[in-house]
Amino acid sequence: MPKKLKKYSQGEPLAPWREKIHEIIFEADTPAGKRFDVFLIVAITISVLAVMLESVEAIRAEYGTLLDIVEWSFTILFAIEYILRLISVRNPRLYAVSILGIVDLVSILPSFIALYYVGAETFLVVRVLRVLRIFRVFKLAEYIGEANTLMVALHASRKKITIFLYSIFIFVVVFGSVMYLIEGADNGFTSIPKSVYWAIVTLTTVGYGDMVPQTQIGQMIAATVMILGYAIIAVPTGIYSAELARAVRSEVSSAACLNCSEDGHDIDADFCKYCGARL
Repeated sequence: MPKKLKKYSQGEPLAPWREKIHEIIFEADTPAGKRFDVFLIVAITISVLAVMLESVEAIRAEYGTLLDIVEWSFTILFAIEYILRLISVRNPRLYAVSILGIVDLVSILPSFIALYYVGAETFLVVRVLRVLRIFRVFKLAEYIGEANTLMVALHASRKKITIFLYSIFIFVVVFGSVMYLIEGADNGFTSIPKSVYWAIVTLTTVGYGDMVPQTQIGQMIAATVMILGYAIIAVPTGIYSAELARAVRSEVSSAACLNCSEDGHDIDADFCKYCGARL
């Protein structure tokens, strides 16, 4: 075994109180862990709804103070949760740089950063920072057991889907360029990028109507792109469905690593597949 993995596997055990926090926060198969997860799901949902309601001018004018109180209450709550997560793992840095760790941090930072942007001249900056709090919705996936299966299937199919998207990119560039030559600026196709935009919109929908081919050849190409759009939808769906079926058949453990907090390990695994620590 590599030295680095051996070092992790022989890491110092956590203090009992840290292990208890880890069990409550990261484990979903204990009564305390389930209650904690349910509480966080409710808290995240209410927080996201508060952010959405705050964007409605009439509601903000009447209940702005209440929404601010609700927002800061959840911001402090999630900040405490983030600190507890760092405390309850053997290697906090691994959790801090993980995807879920970054999402947790991004979900609370905007509220604190917005404190340093005051005044009418920076109002737009503050609004952008406050809108970023909607990232909390991604934290919900952490508390839904089936989400791990979906993520595993998506990760397994990433290479095939990437190649597929690259092929689509080539497709829309070619058809966009052809439409630019055929239709020209007189019919709204003023540049190749704008024509590529038309090809993307036509491929994924039936077009917005802001750019419409006028020549017979252009209309034939548009019809071809629309028909291909329906056929192309089935490709990524089939790729992901196959990987999802494979992921469902693979039994995984719900235990989270004490060292890096990652989960999704095989049911018979003795070591973490991410950092090498003993499970």
